[in-house]
Amino acid sequence: METGPPDVFRAAGHPVRWALLSALAPGDLRVQELTARLGQPQNLVSYHLGQLRKASLVRARRSSADGRDTYYRLDLTRCGDLLAAAGGSLHPGLRWVAPPTPSSRGARVLFLCTGNSSRSQMAEALARRAGVEAYSAGSAPKPIHPRAVEVMAARGLDLGAARSKHLDEFTGRSFDRVITLCDKVREVCPEYPGALHWSVADPARDPSLFETVADELDERIRYLLHLDHA
Repeated sequence: METGPPDVFRAAGHPVRWALLSALAPGDLRVQELTARLGQPQNLVSYHLGQLRKASLVRARRSSADGRDTYYRLDLTRCGDLLAAAGGSLHPGLRWVAPPTPSSRGARVLFLCTGNSSRSQMAEALARRAGVEAYSAGSAPKPIHPRAVEVMAARGLDLGAARSKHLDEFTGRSFDRVITLCDKVREVCPEYPGALHWSVADPARDPSLFETVADELDERIRYLLHLDHA
C-alpha cells in the first residue's frame, strides 16, 4: 500500500521552510532577523515558522532582554532523529547514522552571558572537555553560582577554581567562535565577526533549571563541533 512522504519532508520541503531551518542551524534568531536574511515579508516568515513549530522542528523562547521578542531555535536532535527514520522508511540501508564527533583541538571559543556565574562557566567547562580552547566572561560578573559547581561536579567537571571575568578582559583577542548565551548580553557585547547566539534560560533565576541547561549546552556544543568542521 502506498503511503505519503514522512512528516519531516512535508514540513521541511517548502523552500521558505528549508531556508529557515538552514538559517537557524548555527544559532538562534528573531523573526526580524530571519525576515532580513530570507528577504521575505514578516507575515510569510511567521507563518512558516508556525508550521515548523507544529512539526516540532523549531522551538521558541521569549527573550529575557525584551519580553515582546521571541528567539527561534532549530531542534537539531529531533531533526536528526526524523531524518534517520525517514531514510530507513525508504530503505534500511538509507538509515542515517550520525558521524563521530570530530576533534576540535586548537579551536578557540568565547562564551558570554551577563553574570558569568553559571551558563557561560558551564559551557566553558563542557567545551574544554570536548577539546576546545574555551573561555567565558560576562558584562556584569557575579560570583560562581554554587549550583553550577554542583551540577558540573556530577558530570566530572570541577568549577572549584573558576572565576568570573568581565568581557573587557578579552578585548583585542581573536576567537574562532564567540557565542552569547544570554539575550541581554547579546545587545551590549562588542561586535565579533561570525558571532552566534544561543538563547539559553538563566538557571540562576530558577535553580531547578540547572540540569536542563547543562544538558542543552552539552548538546549544542556537540553540534557546534561538527559545524566548525564542515
